[in-house]
Amino acid sequence: MSFTKPLSRDEHLRYSRHTILPEIGIEGQQKLKSSSALVVGAGGLGSPVCLYLAAAGIGRIGIVDFDRVDESNLQRQVIHHSSDVGRPKVQSAAGRIAEINPFVKVQPFQEKLSSKNALRIVSDYDIVIDGTDNFATRYLVNDACVMLGKPNCYGSIFRFDGQASVLCHSEGPCYRCLYPQAPDPGLIPNCAEGGVLGVLPGLVGTIQATEAIKVLLGIGEPLIGRMLLIDALDMQFRQLKVHRSPDCPVCGEHRSITELIDYDQFCGGENKRPEPQSPYDIEPTELQQRLQAKTPTLVLDVREAHEYEICNLAGTLIPLADLPGRMSELDPNARIVVHCKMGGRSAKAVKQLREAGFKNVENLRGGIMAWKEQIDPTLPNY
Repeated sequence: MSFTKPLSRDEHLRYSRHTILPEIGIEGQQKLKSSSALVVGAGGLGSPVCLYLAAAGIGRIGIVDFDRVDESNLQRQVIHHSSDVGRPKVQSAAGRIAEINPFVKVQPFQEKLSSKNALRIVSDYDIVIDGTDNFATRYLVNDACVMLGKPNCYGSIFRFDGQASVLCHSEGPCYRCLYPQAPDPGLIPNCAEGGVLGVLPGLVGTIQATEAIKVLLGIGEPLIGRMLLIDALDMQFRQLKVHRSPDCPVCGEHRSITELIDYDQFCGGENKRPEPQSPYDIEPTELQQRLQAKTPTLVLDVREAHEYEICNLAGTLIPLADLPGRMSELDPNARIVVHCKMGGRSAKAVKQLREAGFKNVENLRGGIMAWKEQIDPTLPNY
């Protein structure tokens, strides 16, 4: 923020509940008006972040997202409405912000954040709020923030659990200090497979917006050097102290990463269509041909019972967690095709079965969602 912008008469009225706070006052509100924030991802976390930063009077908000609004987003991505289905998320979010606060300038970036554009985009903002849902972009955002000296308000969600912290600050650690290596692809299910409580991103995203405002104003005690852990199911909050690692490859004493890298490769290609999910993949069309030809085939569904109720292929249901104790229910000589929602859990099941002596077990690549896409579009999505 190179200079402080004065407030108009209308802005004095709009922000009066801020300006009467001694910690903010008129000078603080002018700082917010003069500040800029980049929100990476206009999804579950980005929705409340954009809404509250706009309402708070951040002068300029950038939004990066290349996706379009889908019906399955509406359960948690509250910045988008039913009428926005099919629209680019950045356009939907920009329109909603304009309705909330016409004094805010929105800069939409309808593109995928990458090693080629990240430094250019991030450099133009005072602070970054990470609303991403994949590891490759998370590491990319982190490294760009470290290299440019930008604070990163981090958040993540899964099922009923959330995390929040302020990373890449001069006084604290970065994401790589905490997680030097990305997990193996498929080891940690994403929200599409594991699910997420709809209000959880609202809770975590609001915390991220709060931290961004505190950092911009220089007030309070931001979550620098602290990781806030949220258990929404039991409504418990815990804090962990986190420290900068002297061995961190991007912010440590002997830095080995001095420019942006190929983050898809670093994270095992998670943002690309995966290579075979197991050595024994078959495509949905091949399974369809077998079933139509009445070739003896057991379709084994390793999802949870509530997922089976949503849609199924009339197969045998044994959830992955129960499989080790229920293998005796299966014929080791039978031809078995295992599936889950998207192929990750079923690949693990195939590995377990083959290690247990099942010789003719295959994995339905892409799971029941690939079956829906290629074979039966009438199946419900979830």
